[in-house]
Amino acid sequence: MKLDNATVLRLAEHLENCELQARDTLKITDDHPDMDWDDAYAIQDAIKARKLGRGHKVAGPKAGLTSHAKMKQMGVDTPCFGFVADAHAVPDGGEIKVSELIHPKVEPEICFVTKRALRGPGCHIGAVLAATDFVMPGIEVIDSRYRDFKFDLKSVIADNTSAARFAVGGRVRSVGEVDLRTLGVVLEVNGEIKSLGAGAAVLGHPAGAVAMLANHLGSRGDSRRHPHSFRRHYRSGRRQGGRQRRLAHPGPGLGVIAFYLRSRQCLLHKFI
Repeated sequence: MKLDNATVLRLAEHLENCELQARDTLKITDDHPDMDWDDAYAIQDAIKARKLGRGHKVAGPKAGLTSHAKMKQMGVDTPCFGFVADAHAVPDGGEIKVSELIHPKVEPEICFVTKRALRGPGCHIGAVLAATDFVMPGIEVIDSRYRDFKFDLKSVIADNTSAARFAVGGRVRSVGEVDLRTLGVVLEVNGEIKSLGAGAAVLGHPAGAVAMLANHLGSRGDSRRHPHSFRRHYRSGRRQGGRQRRLAHPGPGLGVIAFYLRSRQCLLHKFI
């Protein structure tokens, strides 16, 4: 690590205050160009500690940059990881106030809910599938705290991978009921298809990203001791910003979740 503990704590407080107060900031590597990956995750861990200290709980870890093409573009060979807290959760059919966010963007998700612990290193796809109780569709609203959505990878890791809000809904399915490799995602904006994706684009299989997540946590001494909800991103194309966005996620037996983002709030609806 290149940063001392006082600097890590100061940057964590700064970034979390930006999240809570919906105000942007310049990326932190502008002032700390020599910070390394351990520094970035240490700042994220300090943000987590601040939330836990106020009585919040971690809802689940999450993975980003889960396509080989995106990793190559960013010059890394592994996804980046963060977490979502209970304070980020929105009930299915709930509302999100855009005034509480900076520049929100939408990403479709598959949520893995495990029935037993996943531990790394050495976790693999087979172990993930065996430990998975069920999967379900979800939506994450990311909201980078960096001005004009401009950041580098170390800055975004420190900013907890832009975590802001998430919702889950639709029918739950066992991993034996759905082929996660061919499961499709359709991103629509006001009924117009903007992007398509499939599970195979995510490291060949979505469970591969979960395995990498478990191995990352294991390498940092944070193996899951309890059943946990592991979440990973579908990199289904460009993210959509702006108003009046609609996201539809049809999948075999999963139903459809529609996401509407308006000037003041977003409405989440489930269609079975």
